[in-house]
Amino acid sequence: WIITFMLIMISWLAIFSSTSLMAIRTGTDRLAIMKEQVLITALGLGIILILYNFKRIGLIRWGSKFGFPLSFGLLLILLLKKDFGPIDVEVINGAARNVKIFGYQIHIFEIVKVAMMMYIAWAIHTCKKDEEEGSKSRYFKLINTLSKYNGLEFLGTPFCKRVIYIYIPMITIFVMVLPGSNSSALLIGGIMGLTLLIGGIKFKELVGLAILGICAFGIAYGTYKVSDGKVFKRLSVFEKRISMNTDPRQLLVLKGQERRDLLDVIIQPNTARIAVHEGGILGKGPGGSTQKYIVPLMFGDYMYAFILEEYGLWGGILIIILYVSLLARGIWIAKLCDSRYAQIAVGGLTMLITSQAFLHMFINVDLGPLTGQTLPLVSHGNGAFLSFCVAFGVILSISRMANKKIREKEEEAKPLYEKKDEIQASLDVLEGLDNIDQE
Repeated sequence: WIITFMLIMISWLAIFSSTSLMAIRTGTDRLAIMKEQVLITALGLGIILILYNFKRIGLIRWGSKFGFPLSFGLLLILLLKKDFGPIDVEVINGAARNVKIFGYQIHIFEIVKVAMMMYIAWAIHTCKKDEEEGSKSRYFKLINTLSKYNGLEFLGTPFCKRVIYIYIPMITIFVMVLPGSNSSALLIGGIMGLTLLIGGIKFKELVGLAILGICAFGIAYGTYKVSDGKVFKRLSVFEKRISMNTDPRQLLVLKGQERRDLLDVIIQPNTARIAVHEGGILGKGPGGSTQKYIVPLMFGDYMYAFILEEYGLWGGILIIILYVSLLARGIWIAKLCDSRYAQIAVGGLTMLITSQAFLHMFINVDLGPLTGQTLPLVSHGNGAFLSFCVAFGVILSISRMANKKIREKEEEAKPLYEKKDEIQASLDVLEGLDNIDQE
């Protein structure tokens, strides 16, 4: 809870100060933007509280099985690029990432990330339970029924069930995300793979799945090249970002439109560098950022650079401490969970949040190409914020259920000086016994 509230408070401070350019371009003011953020925060905290107060993990587990159908349906809307009733698909630079529902923008990939982590946890748990119960299994009724027919016996094997319920959905989602965002596809694919590792899937199967993922990406890239960039157009952005030279000195030898085009490409990473450099140790203080007037997405893709500019190195270290603490706490909760599903869900969601956070930070300090990944629970974005509230809500709910065991372990781990009363009482008892022996 402390980590959650601190990230939200940092988000309020950062969004209020970093959205100056956004307010100018949209003809509004920062106060109106903050009012919207406060409402979204209230809605997000409501989601967290609802999930936190679930008394049975079975309800969360039951809802998790709809993660893949939900992700598939939302991604299909993006791929079709057609409006459906109140749902309007936004296409920017040939890529569809967002939809507007009754005027509210929803970032589909952020929903898919959380939904698929939940689904993978359910699928691994169910496959393991089905394998343990064997012929008495009450899971996968359709597949188990079909496997009784001649020629379809292979469907009843544990490996085949893993292929149908885990590997095919994973590859499907990876391929469906790829046209809209290469970085999101690689992030989702990588975290799903780590979640399988947490769930105890055999390493050789993970290697095979990784090879299939590489092949899928290779086929997509080959199709892009053969079609002369007409299919999987988003891969052109991937190429440019991997090979991009961001050195601003190259602008000195260019003129006219060519110079303006290059400036549009390299202005964000270079401005982020300036923000990091100018922040120094102590930063410029709240509202002191100058680079927020230059970077169009300072409040989103470059939020960490903005925090470093206004709050300096110490502000950046605080952010790192919060996400490292979340990772440590998530691992601790997962270790103490009795339920396999709970362990996988907490492990997968924690890895998702912290991996995206550190990827965002690495890009902001120029340790990799721009990916467009936001800082979880801090960057501006309604859909992303609410999606991560679901993730935090599930983690907190499972933490609450495992709280008794966690407290017992924490009590055992207390330093000796905190247990001095107990130790003194034990010593008094021993001293009394010694006096009796002497008498």
